Amino acid sequence: MKFHDLLLMETQRERESLIAIPIIQSALAGQIDRQDYVAFLTQAFHHVRHTVPLLMACGARLPARLEWLRTAIGEYIEEEMGHQEWVLDDLEACGADRDQIANSAPAEATELMVSYAYDTIARGNPVGFFGMVLVLEGTSVALATRAAETIESSLGLPRNAFSYLRSHGDLDIEHVGFFEQLMNRLDDEDDRRAVVHAAKRFYKLYGDVFRTLRQDAQTLAVAA
Repeated sequence: MKFHDLLLMETQRERESLIAIPIIQSALAGQIDRQDYVAFLTQAFHHVRHTVPLLMACGARLPARLEWLRTAIGEYIEEEMGHQEWVLDDLEACGADRDQIANSAPAEATELMVSYAYDTIARGNPVGFFGMVLVLEGTSVALATRAAETIESSLGLPRNAFSYLRSHGDLDIEHVGFFEQLMNRLDDEDDRRAVVHAAKRFYKLYGDVFRTLRQDAQTLAVAA
């Protein structure tokens, strides 16, 4: 069995638990309000802004035997540069205060997820960072475009309020094929174990972002 197939099999339960989270199911059914969507985008900004720094940190820590993977990271960096600005554009289109959100602090769940990503790279096996890539890109492909269509229809927001979701649904389809090729080239068991372990953790951590989203949406509403 190729490693990418094994990775999906080993993390199936965690993936299903994430997709089953009530607010995600509500989004797919078009049953969330503007406050929920703004809260989601706010937390997306707080982790997306770390994507390029995390990729850079991962690339710097890879051993010489994984030079091919470092080269691939360079391609990822080029693709991911500036995506946090897309999120802020969407927030502005929703009527949110762009500067206020850009200067805000992340929710606890988002902070912990990002911190774990940095810790995986710095303290553990840096290849484990690709467990986070699996979770974020895989979730985008599975949910982003469908969610954008139902939310846009139910909330009556302008189309330019969904550039992040729509672009990542489409863009990450290409990324998933690229990711699969990279994972299948990993032939070291420690590297493979690191990716599986991290992916399981990131499904839980990313799930916690969604599980606490409405709590943070209420905080935003009070602040506004």
